[in-house]
Amino acid sequence: MRFAVVAPNVGAYGDARTVAGLAREAEAAGWDGFFVWDTIEYDHQPVCDVWLTLAVVATATERVRLGPLVLSMARRRPWKVAREALTLDHISGGRLTLGVGAGYEEEGFTRFGEPADPRRKAERLDEGLAIVNGLLSGEPFSYAGTHYTVRETTFLPRPVNGTIPVWVAANRPLETVGPLRRAARQDGILGGIRRADVGEVRARIAGYRGAAGLADAPFDVVVSVFDPDQPVPTPADVEDCEAAGVTWLRYEVGPLFGTVDSIERARRLISRGPPR
Repeated sequence: MRFAVVAPNVGAYGDARTVAGLAREAEAAGWDGFFVWDTIEYDHQPVCDVWLTLAVVATATERVRLGPLVLSMARRRPWKVAREALTLDHISGGRLTLGVGAGYEEEGFTRFGEPADPRRKAERLDEGLAIVNGLLSGEPFSYAGTHYTVRETTFLPRPVNGTIPVWVAANRPLETVGPLRRAARQDGILGGIRRADVGEVRARIAGYRGAAGLADAPFDVVVSVFDPDQPVPTPADVEDCEAAGVTWLRYEVGPLFGTVDSIERARRLISRGPPR
């Protein structure tokens, strides 16, 4: 099992250089991944752009995996996402993992005149994923859907390692079929997954992947540590997570400490390193 820090891009974290400094500290302390929110506005507080911030993170580090957790696909042009992802993948030497979701909050949509209807966001996410996957293939690709159209084009260069892993956010993965099916077509799932539910999530994902011919391909289950009322997992808790099939444990350092206005507690947690 691997361990990641997830940093906000708002408030005290709303400066790309500050976030990159945290990423450098995380790498030095032995963390395996460093990921950043995709928030476009936050209650009139400072915000830094996720892609530009990750580019700075990539140049400040050498080893950790990095990426957005999660990118709000329903308010982005998928061909631009593909181009940005390819560029960041090459800047980082193939360390990008692309976390995507429909976009949980509404104000990041409605404040700018974008539709926030959940069904429409889900449709745009599905079409966007189809386009991103097609463009990242490096092969000629075209698409005609309800929301997007792509005339035949080829995106180069190809990803450094031939592919870029995609994790899909599922806020209520066991309540509806759609989020699990969507994630099963990609490389991992994260979101509202309780540790107690990991076994069932894995079993259902395995069924969908088997039917799609993906049974032997690796798949990540990412569980969050973010509740300020719960203690940080002990080594025994970590062993239980790994035994259940969790592949990544991510530490949400904003929600974990109940604030985005100070990073000192986050810095202390990061400096201690992951609980191996």
